[in-house]
Parts: sequence; C-alpha cells; structure tokens
Amino acid sequence: MSFDEMIERRNSHSSKWDMMEKVYGVSPDTGIPMWVADMDFRPPMVVQQALQEKLDHGIYGYFGDDSAYTAAICWWMRHRHGWQVQPDWISSTHGLVNAVGLCVDTYTAPGDGVVLFTPVYHAFARVIRAAGREVVECPLVSDNGRYEMDFDTYDAQMSGAEKMLILCSPHNPGGRVWRREELQGVADFARRHDLLLVSDEIHHDLVMPGQSHIPMALLDDIAERLVMLTSTSKTFNLAGAHTGNVIIEDPDLRARFAARQAALGLSPNAFGMITATAAYSPEGAAWVDDLTTYLDGNRQLFDAAVNAIPGVSSMKLESTYLAWVDFADTGMTTEEFTRRVEQDAQIAVNHGPSFGKGGESFLRFNLATPRARVKDACARLTEAFGDLQ
Repeated sequence: MSFDEMIERRNSHSSKWDMMEKVYGVSPDTGIPMWVADMDFRPPMVVQQALQEKLDHGIYGYFGDDSAYTAAICWWMRHRHGWQVQPDWISSTHGLVNAVGLCVDTYTAPGDGVVLFTPVYHAFARVIRAAGREVVECPLVSDNGRYEMDFDTYDAQMSGAEKMLILCSPHNPGGRVWRREELQGVADFARRHDLLLVSDEIHHDLVMPGQSHIPMALLDDIAERLVMLTSTSKTFNLAGAHTGNVIIEDPDLRARFAARQAALGLSPNAFGMITATAAYSPEGAAWVDDLTTYLDGNRQLFDAAVNAIPGVSSMKLESTYLAWVDFADTGMTTEEFTRRVEQDAQIAVNHGPSFGKGGESFLRFNLATPRARVKDACARLTEAFGDLQ
C-alpha cells in the first residue's frame, strides 16, 4: 500500500475528522485534523483479508477459543520485543483506557493516590479522577528539549497514600523511548514506595529508526508488582476495534484482575480478536517497518519547518507519531499561539495543559497522515507565525 494515498474520512463517523469542528471550531472542509491519535492510513492487507473472510462467512456470534489470538500475541512479543509471554498471562479488554480503568478499580481504593509522570496521556488522569482516586503528578524535567526523570524530587513528594504508578512507555506526548537505566529507576521507585506498576506500552512498535524499546517486563524482580498493557490499536490503526492486551505474569495479580473482569461481565469483541490475530504476523511486521520509515520522513519534514519558526521547538521524536511542540519562547500566551494554530492555520491539535503539569506551553500534533498533508500543515504554520520571521 501507499501511505501517500489521501483517503476520504469525512462523514465516516471518524472522531478525528467529524468532531473537530464541534471541539475546536475547525471545519473539516478547510482544516487539517492533527489531534486524535489515530492514523489516516488503512491497516495492512492481512487485516483487511481477515475481516473480509469474516464478512463472507456472515455470522457474527460470540467469540470463542482465543488460542490463535494469544499465540499471535506471544509470537509478536517474542519476535519484535524479545519478550517471552505465556498465553495464560493474557487478558483482553475493551481497549487500553478500559484496561487502565480496570487496573485502578482492581488494585486501588477510593482516595488512594495514583502517580503519573507528567505531562502524560490525558486519559490517565481522567480515569483516575472519575474513579475517585487522587492524581499525584510528578513532573518530568526537560533537559535541552528531552524529558528526564527526577526521582529525588519524586521521592520527596510521596506521602504514603500512593498505591499505583502508571508509566507511559514509550512516552506520549514527549516521544521518549526510555533507556534501560531509566526503566530501572522507575522500577526501583515503585519498589521503594510499594507501588503497583502499570506500564502502558501501546506505542512500543512505533519507534523511529535507530531506537529500541525495552519492555518493562524484561527488568529483573519486577513481575510481582507489574501489569503490562499492549495493543494493536496504535500500531495498526485499529483503535475502533477497542481491543487491548493486559499481560500479567504474577499469578496473584492475574487472579485479582480476572476476578474483577468476571464481576463486571466483560467479554472480548470478536472483530478485535480477529484483527489482532491477523496483524501480529510476519505480514504485519513488514508493514510496521514500512510505516515507521514513512513516519520518520514526516517527522523530519515537520521538525524542519516548525523549528525554523523563531521561539518554537518540537521535541525530537524517538517514538510515536505525535509531535510535542513548545511555543514558550515565542513570548505568547497559550491563548494566542493556540488561536494562531487553530483559527489562522486551521489545524486542530491537542492542547498541552490537558496532559498535566508541564504541558502549559505545548500543543500536540498528529503526524500519521499522508506527507502532502503534513507539508500543507507546515506551510500553514509558517504563515500563521510569519510575523516572527
């Protein structure tokens, strides 16, 4: 397939396209949606073929026998990430936001603190607060435009009421691929404060050339407090299938999670299981390799244009397709630079403050779209901030 193909998504019940006017006042007829984290690309043909076979069969009953699904996950984690997963470690959830909610519900109680390294994916805080838990923000430190962790400061913040830590690895929105020593620091921090560690690794396949993601599960002596979250949704643009993988090695943690799922009457989505089984394959792997090369090209184009605007800087993406752009040095208020992007450039983007402390001067741009559209966005941004040149 060609990632350059312009696929019409308007009036297709696409949140990214059909909701941007309601949310941002940007018309889908004249605007560019660069907010919701899905891609404007079709998934690999092997996924389309699997769905077509299901359609041709024509019966859509309850899904049973997940052995092919779990085998595909195990194959993928072993071949793509060097991680040996056993089939009985795997549970399926209604996407990973649902998985986060289930983890909060299963392993914490109302009033407990849940630690986030902010700025971070906004749904974490939303789910935590909705569950009546407390969000404990540990701000990341920007070191020459690259996020780092400051565990001495975080240690001092802990009160003892914290019961869980949710890590985003690779990091959304900063695009960081955490190094082994950083992951070890997270594991040690969780151990010092007796925190259950939920590692959301939904972007683990989308790493830029030259980068290497390390699953948290590969660290030593962490299994007894670790819940791993993965999914095909970001990797293969299957978010609408709402299927996530919760992978828990520790039998006690796994039993507690399974009991909560059973109490809520949760069962898998057949279409999600079918698409995931097809995607986690050699054909899917080849497609991901082509995708990451293409995304890296989009990243380079976008960064060159944005970083040429005085006072504007884009964090160098090591992973994801989400550019995190800082407008602090323009001297503009959040309202001013956001207005220029949304009203003058007609680009719908995610607002930095929604990601928590540290996001106040940022906007997040989705680059997973045909290159011609990225080029158009670059031209619009250059013009919208032309008075700074």
